[in-house]
Amino acid sequence: MSLLKTDDLTEADRRQPNEFYNLKATVENCHWGYFSATKSPAIKVKSGDIVHAEAITHHAGDAPDLMMDDGLKALWAGIPEEDRNPGVHLMTGPIFVEGAQPGDMLEVRYLSMRPRFSYGSNLAANWGHLYKEFGEKERVTIYRLDMASMQAHGHYAYDFNGKYEIPGTVTHCAECDRHKTLNGVRVPVRPHLGTAGVAPDVSGRVSTIPPGKHGGNIDNWRIGAGATMYYPVQVEGGLFSIGDPHVSQGDGEISGTAIEASLDVTMQIILRKDFAFNSPLLETPDYFIVHGFDEDLNQAMKNASLEMLDLLGEHRGLSRDDAYSLMSVASDFTVTQVVDTVQGVHAKIPRSVMDKGEPDDA
Repeated sequence: MSLLKTDDLTEADRRQPNEFYNLKATVENCHWGYFSATKSPAIKVKSGDIVHAEAITHHAGDAPDLMMDDGLKALWAGIPEEDRNPGVHLMTGPIFVEGAQPGDMLEVRYLSMRPRFSYGSNLAANWGHLYKEFGEKERVTIYRLDMASMQAHGHYAYDFNGKYEIPGTVTHCAECDRHKTLNGVRVPVRPHLGTAGVAPDVSGRVSTIPPGKHGGNIDNWRIGAGATMYYPVQVEGGLFSIGDPHVSQGDGEISGTAIEASLDVTMQIILRKDFAFNSPLLETPDYFIVHGFDEDLNQAMKNASLEMLDLLGEHRGLSRDDAYSLMSVASDFTVTQVVDTVQGVHAKIPRSVMDKGEPDDA
């Protein structure tokens, strides 16, 4: 029951080469604002297959001249505003994984993430943490991305006229009053997915806004290339979807958004039946990271603590007392975000604490 990803797949996977799928963001392959257990899959894959998928930011309309092409314009025209609910994120998928059943885990290895355009948008939104402190004003900042240096810098900014409420708003920025912004500031570019997950086992549409046990809008900037996420399967096939792509975000996502920018994502999806975990689990080269969610930040912290206790106990073999001690001296607990209806806390523990440890002498 090891959480460590293995290079060996199942016997069935080893008998034939992995398939490669190219999942374009088209009207047929996208759904806006929801996960659904009854949504028809965009593609069906086997364990070990590799998928190259287009993840599209719903904020492309903040600078349509810089962040939209003909493909995105067709998406906006093909998915009417009344079908963009109950959440806001434009999702690509779902992906049906053959053999996946409730109780299994999907291991998603994120292999690469590359921006589709050289620009991204940040919105100081009405759902941002300091909205009232700014006089209930909303402001858009457009960033230019330099992938050679992996940095972003302010391109221009403008005040949004009104309240940003329609998913996929096109702001007609060509007509707006643009201001210089963030002169001399450079932001590290670290592409990642703000929202990705499986379909929850409930009837009807489930909003993409709050994160949960299915994954969803976790907004942890560490979910990028080189990382692996484990998602608990809740319905047959998993029905895995991705969206809400970012290129930079700080923990907290304080203004309500990151630098929102479309990404081309390459990932390998592996079906795991050899272990289970209660919530989305993140593995990076250096850390294991668990997540806790709740409307109350204190409860989110407690939920993350209990998930870490389970990780160290059930999956790493420590007693509860030993795990509790180790959590206090070696785990870092951080606010992931405070702007997604429910709040998030993630807890990380260095892999080196146990992966390199030797048994003590008796």
